Amino acid sequence: MLDIRLLRENPQKIKDGLQKRGEDPDVVDKLIALDIEIRKIKKELDELRKERNEISREIGRLKREGKNVEEVLKKVGNLGDKIKAKEIQLQNFQREFDSIWYHLPNLPHDSVPVGQTPEDNVVIEEWHPVRKLDFEPLPHWDIGERLGILEFKKASEISGSRFAIYKGAGAILERALINFFLDYNREKGYVEIFPPYLVKEYAMISSGHLPKFKVEMYHTEDDDLYLIPTAETVLANLHRNEILEEKELPKYYMAYTACFRREAGSYGKDVRGIIRVHQFNKVELFKYTKPEDSYEELEKMLQDAVELVKLLELPYRVVLLCTGDMGFAASKTYDIEVWAPGVKRWLEVSSVSNTEDFQTRRAKTRMRRKDGKTEFPHTLNGSGLATPRVFVAILENYQNKDGSITIPEVLRKYMGGVDVILPGV
Repeated sequence: MLDIRLLRENPQKIKDGLQKRGEDPDVVDKLIALDIEIRKIKKELDELRKERNEISREIGRLKREGKNVEEVLKKVGNLGDKIKAKEIQLQNFQREFDSIWYHLPNLPHDSVPVGQTPEDNVVIEEWHPVRKLDFEPLPHWDIGERLGILEFKKASEISGSRFAIYKGAGAILERALINFFLDYNREKGYVEIFPPYLVKEYAMISSGHLPKFKVEMYHTEDDDLYLIPTAETVLANLHRNEILEEKELPKYYMAYTACFRREAGSYGKDVRGIIRVHQFNKVELFKYTKPEDSYEELEKMLQDAVELVKLLELPYRVVLLCTGDMGFAASKTYDIEVWAPGVKRWLEVSSVSNTEDFQTRRAKTRMRRKDGKTEFPHTLNGSGLATPRVFVAILENYQNKDGSITIPEVLRKYMGGVDVILPGV
């Protein structure tokens, strides 16, 4: 959520930021008008309540003096009706304001390139390991089914499209990736959290996933809970309604969870394999930092995620996203993409973002400076890493001519010593 003072003191900055993102800047004028009306009604309410309190004190005095209070009581009643009408009016204006305000994305940092499509993103680093394939590589769905480690038909019968069953060595490889990511990030100082997978609506609002992306979320109607689309949702609420001391920051957290997304806007895209699925595993990294440190911490988080891809010896590139391609809550985002030769595409395995104080304002998470003043800390999030596309990249980059898969060296201790997946293993 943006700072309301920015709307009142520098609305042009919001307009410029929205325009860079490809959003309609004219909504700012609507918000200004609503904010003026809301403050006007609040002032009128304060005056009416003050008048009612004064008359109530007068009634008490008149009663003590044994005087008739009938006329004064009528006046209080009329004031009560006016107050109630104003309160309803205020609620309506506030509801209209919030319906726009909570849909405004974060403003882009000055270092973010202006653009509207992925073609406007900037590749800032690219690396290809030595391993070369001297044959036509197969896509991961063919490899997985031939080896018997991925099952799509049965998953579809059980759960519908965009689900997969990992079998045998495939399930072990998936678990190996999760454990490798957790162990590596723990050594980097991230505190491990194992959170619930269902959260309340306000938690989704705090992280920025609601109300704008409700269509993408799985919702349990009877309990009014949401399946998390990412552990970021929980981690952004760990210090909800708290005041952190300056000396406590930065705080590093990580969490492994399953993630659930409807992919409502992507029907017809990536329908084969596990590139785009409704349920997937991810290790999420999350930081609470002092505002002046957040962009340095963003670069550190990026390198933590990049190092994982390097250790797996996968071809990768780092992309700085343009203003129109960033996530809703982000002020700056890097994507890490791996090359998948079977599908002949770069696949995103991590997004690393600084959300500045966008989430902490929603969650009412504050920090107290040494001088006692309070402000909102910054939060950062990043995948460290998401497993499906890493799984894809391993199958497609480490496939051999005989149909087997060589296991990356850093994963072998998690595979019970298995260094090659053969059919039927």
